[in-house]
Amino acid sequence: MPARTVLITGASRGIGLATGRRLAGQGHRVLGIARSAGEGGFPGELYRCDLADEAETARVLETVTAEHPVDAVVNNVGVALPEPLGEVRLDTLRTVLDLNVRTAVQVTQACVEGMRRRGWGRIVNVTSRSVLGARHRSGYTAAKSALDGLTRTWALELAADGITVNSVAPGPVETDLFRASHPVGGEEEERVLRSVPAGRLGRPGEVAAAIAFLLGEDAGYITGQTLGVDGGGSIAGR
Repeated sequence: MPARTVLITGASRGIGLATGRRLAGQGHRVLGIARSAGEGGFPGELYRCDLADEAETARVLETVTAEHPVDAVVNNVGVALPEPLGEVRLDTLRTVLDLNVRTAVQVTQACVEGMRRRGWGRIVNVTSRSVLGARHRSGYTAAKSALDGLTRTWALELAADGITVNSVAPGPVETDLFRASHPVGGEEEERVLRSVPAGRLGRPGEVAAAIAFLLGEDAGYITGQTLGVDGGGSIAGR
């Protein structure tokens, strides 16, 4: 595969960082957007930006696209903020929907015209096994389900331009986002592990491998699909 320029949101930790490292190791130029440097070691240019701020996001995207021809986008940033239905706060719901969905639309809009001009592009939306339903995840499930819908819609719109759009749907993965609501050894962790036939959490690098595949030349005839990376959880009893 020729070297490509890939923009990753939520790039400073977890799945985003693992994806950046994998792609850089394959010879690609990686660009990241994140609120902070996080774990450090992002193997490319990292643009500091609070993606929850629409105006700031627009300014940073203008800079990114002026400096680089972006060939591919990985919409990875997200937030969960678990709440049971009876306690869902509407401001929390708006926050979850905004960061997961609005950001993906805004980032993709900024980059897609360049892909169209060049006749080649890749978009990967990182969704979740939670689209099948997850307790206390009303906002998160709605947001990630919306992203899967955008994947299919954009795939139809962009296929003739040489651009593929797919989702990667991780199951439980050892990340800060997972640990925020699943402490090590806690009841929630045990419950989640029982739902995974593989009997363990996923690793960020395993999700990154799926993303990298969908960004590659060999995935050029795959579009509008959701690839589960979940240890079999999506086919097991919930």
